[in-house]
Amino acid sequence: MPDTAAATAALTGIAAAAQEGPGDTLRIVLLVSMVGGALLAWFLLRGYRGESDEQPADTPARGASGDAEDANA
Repeated sequence: MPDTAAATAALTGIAAAAQEGPGDTLRIVLLVSMVGGALLAWFLLRGYRGESDEQPADTPARGASGDAEDANA
């Protein structure tokens, strides 16, 4: 008669849970590295938003004192 306890443990996964190896640690390392890569990409790409230092054509240029410069002066 076959050993029913060993067969039951094999079918329910109890034997697989007792295995040693880098499974959980590897999952954690991969998850942390993916989150870190996403944060790094966000940090590096946020500088390319599309904001520029150029003023629109209808905005008068400002002088050192902050007043609008007169184009006829």
